[in-house]
Amino acid sequence: MRLLILGGTEFVGRAVAEAALARDWQVTVFHRGHHEPPAGVRVLHGDRTAPDGLAALTDTADPDATDPDATDSTRWDLVVDTWSGAPSAVLAAARLLAGRAERYAYVSSRSVYAYPTPAGLTEDGPLVDGASADAGQLDYARDKRGGELAAEAAFGDRALLVRAGLILGPWENVGRLPWWLGRIARGGPVLAPGPHDNPLQYIDVRDLAEWTLDAAANGLGGAYNLVSPPGHSTMGELLEACVRTTGARAELRWTDPEKILAAGVEPWTQLPIWLPRGELHDMMHAGDVSKALAAGLRCRPVEQTVSDTWAWLRSVGGEAPQRPDRPRLGLAPEAEAALLSA
Repeated sequence: MRLLILGGTEFVGRAVAEAALARDWQVTVFHRGHHEPPAGVRVLHGDRTAPDGLAALTDTADPDATDPDATDSTRWDLVVDTWSGAPSAVLAAARLLAGRAERYAYVSSRSVYAYPTPAGLTEDGPLVDGASADAGQLDYARDKRGGELAAEAAFGDRALLVRAGLILGPWENVGRLPWWLGRIARGGPVLAPGPHDNPLQYIDVRDLAEWTLDAAANGLGGAYNLVSPPGHSTMGELLEACVRTTGARAELRWTDPEKILAAGVEPWTQLPIWLPRGELHDMMHAGDVSKALAAGLRCRPVEQTVSDTWAWLRSVGGEAPQRPDRPRLGLAPEAEAALLSA
């Protein structure tokens, strides 16, 4: 298989590249050149937001080809696009590649559903209003829905819409699981947001990558919710796995959600991953994934996600890269100390 990744150097794109290379696929990554790509890929440089920024995707000269006349190096079996900005950028790339690629997988989000998103919502649920394939950047939900519309406008039923939820694992550049690992590694009393059995629904980035490649290779199209089954893990299991993995002398102090919220602590941002039960929890941790499971989704245990993320963090010096378009997450030490003392 000949794969083109629009991105391919960070988090989801990198996981897709690594998974494809492990299958001996021919992998091309198109990116701006700000980060080192995985070893073994062919690299094309360009900025999809700049005028003529996609030119490299139509240049048939392939310096790595032993016989440049034998194949067109700008034709692919699959394109994977992880873009989360203006949908117009997805539309421009998809239109350009519609005659050069067989299939187009767009990594979208379950945020495309209209809020409130009830527990058990399937892919047929109502979607956000105001999204457009040719729109500029609006907000995350409408941008992702607009990206879906753009992919479908150019590829029709050859477009695969991967509606991911919470994504964890190695190469994470958002700072959710890395923050918890770093905090627990420091040891001492740790504010643990309850309840202990609060169910989590997430996807390991490598499971997302493997499923996406399998689904595209099998000719699947349309929308799929792609996260683990609800309750695949719990907040307690996740944080206890962090303690075991880091080997830290950390004591998890389980605290009622009401006390945390009364102290003005923000779920999800100051305490990453965690949401108290209610509408937001239903949206993030209670989606229906039966369609993806029937299409072969397999999810590794939380212990493996945690231990592999910790191993990766140590390999990069303990400091995870941070996306410039996302705020840093986590609870300030003084705020944690005040809550623990209370």
